[in-house]
Amino acid sequence: MDSIRPPRVRQLLERAANTRILVVGDVMLDQFVWGHVSRISPEAPVPVVDFDRESFMPGGAANVARNLTSLGGAADLFGVVGVDSNAQQLRKLLTEQRVGCTGLVPLRDRFTATKTRIVAHQQQVVRVDRESKGAIDSKTAAAVLRRIDALLPEADAVSVGDYGKGVVTQELLDGLKERCRALGKWLSLDPKPVHKLQLQGLSLITPNRKEAFELAGLGDTTKNPNPFADAQLMKVAEKLLTELGPALLLITLGELGMLLCQRGRKPYHIPTVAQEVFDVSGAGDTVIASFTLAIAAGASPIEAAILSNHAAGVVVGKVGTATVSAEELIHSFRSKA
Repeated sequence: MDSIRPPRVRQLLERAANTRILVVGDVMLDQFVWGHVSRISPEAPVPVVDFDRESFMPGGAANVARNLTSLGGAADLFGVVGVDSNAQQLRKLLTEQRVGCTGLVPLRDRFTATKTRIVAHQQQVVRVDRESKGAIDSKTAAAVLRRIDALLPEADAVSVGDYGKGVVTQELLDGLKERCRALGKWLSLDPKPVHKLQLQGLSLITPNRKEAFELAGLGDTTKNPNPFADAQLMKVAEKLLTELGPALLLITLGELGMLLCQRGRKPYHIPTVAQEVFDVSGAGDTVIASFTLAIAAGASPIEAAILSNHAAGVVVGKVGTATVSAEELIHSFRSKA
C-alpha cells in the first residue's frame, strides 16, 4: 500500500469526529514578534527590529492538542502552567480551538513555558525562552493524574509530549501506563532522549532519526537515501523494538519520509510528500497527533502512517507551529492521486 484513496481518508476523518484524545505533557506558548530591520543599533552590533505585530500559538503538547481538534477530533490537555498572563493567553487560545483545559494545573512557582521568536523579513533573529525545567514533584504528578482519571474512561487514546521541561516524570508516565493498560487505551509518546525515562510498554513511540539513535545509545555516522540500505538505521530500529517493546515504532526521517516498524515484520518506508518546506517546527506534533487520531478512528498502522506523513507534508509548507485541517488533508491525497 503506497497511498490511501481520498474516500477512505474522508471516512477516517468522519470517524475521527467521534473520538476523544487526552494529551499529556509539556505545555508551551509560542509568541512571534514580527517586524523589519532598517538599521544596526548604535549601542551594539545588532539589528534593530521595528515592531509590526505579534501573534501567539499553542506550542509543545498544546500544539499536539490543537492539531487534533483541527482535524475534527476532541482533545483535552493535561500539564502545568504558571499563574501568569501567559497562562491566561494560552487558555484563551486553546478554548478558541476547542481544546479542553481542565487538565492544566496552575503552579505559582513555575513559569508558563513561553518561547518568544523575533522575526524580521521572514527570518528569525533571536529566540527568548521563559520556562521552568525542574521536574514536577509527586504531589503535582498526582494532581495531573487525578484530572486524567476523570476523563480517561471515555477517551479513545492518550498522547504524551515530552519536551524535557519537567512535566513527564517517570512517576507520571508509570501512572499513565498503568491506567491505559488497565482500561485498554492506546498510549503514544513523542520522546525526548535527553530526558532519561523507562519507555517500555507503550503503544507507539515517534522519535526522529536523531532521537532514535540517542534512545538506542548508538552513533549515527552514515546516512543512506534508501532506509533499507542504511544498516545503522535498521540496527537502531531493531534495538528499540527489542528493548522498549512498543507495539509500533515510527521513526521520522525528514526529507526521506518515515519508517514504520513492528516486531516480527519488515519495516515499512513511507516517502515524504512535502512539496515545499518553509518551517519544520511542530511537524513532530502533527505526526503524533494525526497518527494517534487515525488509529482511534480505526485506521491500520500503515494507513495511520501514510495519513500522518501527508499531514506533516502540509504543515511544513506553512510558517510557524501550524496545523492541518481535514479538508487540507483530503486535498493532499487528491493532489497525489
